[in-house]
Amino acid sequence: MKRIFVIGLAWLAISCQSKTEPGSSANYTIKGDTIYIPQKSNLKEKIKTTLVSAAPYRNKRSASGIVKAIPNNYAQIASPFAGRIIKSFIKLGQRVAVNAPIFEISSPSFFEAGKAYYQSKQEMQLAEKNLRRQQDLLKNGVGVQKDLEEAEVTYEVSKRDYENSIASLNVYHVNPANMVLGEPLVVRTPIAGEVITDNIVIGQYLRDDAGPVALVAELSKVWVVGQLKEKDISSIHESDEVEIEAAGMPGLIIRGVVYHISEMLDETTRSVEVFIECANSGRNLKPGMYATVQFTEKADSSILIPASAVLQMEESSYVFVRVGTNGYLKRKIQTSGTDNDRIILKSGLRAADELVTEGAIYLLEAK
Repeated sequence: MKRIFVIGLAWLAISCQSKTEPGSSANYTIKGDTIYIPQKSNLKEKIKTTLVSAAPYRNKRSASGIVKAIPNNYAQIASPFAGRIIKSFIKLGQRVAVNAPIFEISSPSFFEAGKAYYQSKQEMQLAEKNLRRQQDLLKNGVGVQKDLEEAEVTYEVSKRDYENSIASLNVYHVNPANMVLGEPLVVRTPIAGEVITDNIVIGQYLRDDAGPVALVAELSKVWVVGQLKEKDISSIHESDEVEIEAAGMPGLIIRGVVYHISEMLDETTRSVEVFIECANSGRNLKPGMYATVQFTEKADSSILIPASAVLQMEESSYVFVRVGTNGYLKRKIQTSGTDNDRIILKSGLRAADELVTEGAIYLLEAK
């Protein structure tokens, strides 16, 4: 907010004028908080006024933020088994589809998993044949109920082992129906996107606890996580539109939508995280970038006045309002913020008040 502090002597033009009692023929007269300036006074030409009016206004609040990949659109590709990489299917920047092959690994652990699948399948098939045989025997009056019950239990156990072996292979995107025992494991991506990290080395041996060797991310949409101060939380809502300006691209405004407002407040910074979803087809926003987030509140009827009209005295702000033809009343106001060279008014003026926008300093000195 533009502040004007009155210190010392008045302007030379005012200091030469005399302050007189009402009814005298001077440049101005004073009645209470109202200054009256005759029509022929040389002060008149230095004072300009305008009518106060209310208009729709969207208050804006800025916050710092950082660009992040959306977690569901981000995959770290690692080997589920220890083994040696024997083939790569990708290159950096390549677009890949869901379930596309990333690399191939020769793994004794995978061989054992495949072997366990075939064994459990065979055991289930044998248990199923024995169950049917016991059912036929009992039906024809030559079977024993106890043998049938044992056959049923054996079949159920073997069936469950078989289903578990299939589930363990499906976790690694392996289709048991197409698997050939002894073949290497093909590690695939669970999402579509771009290869943003490729650390695959042919011949590299990976241990069970090895980290990811490739990263795949879908960056056509990203999150910008902004830090919103506690006092501003109530003014922001999900689905509100937001403007983003990345530090690496000054002047480029990218629009986003508030996706989620965190339920937790950071006690150190007294702020909450606001997740903003942004379209990023041009890949201008890159994960890790710093950005400035500008939140815009819903339009509300507000009065904005020129900063030049506001006078600051100690802890209070004042303006002069024209009264009648030649009167100017000093009035205390309250403000709620600034917008470039305008002051957002909280209280003290009404629509249609005639506000002094230039020359208020002369009137203040006259007081």
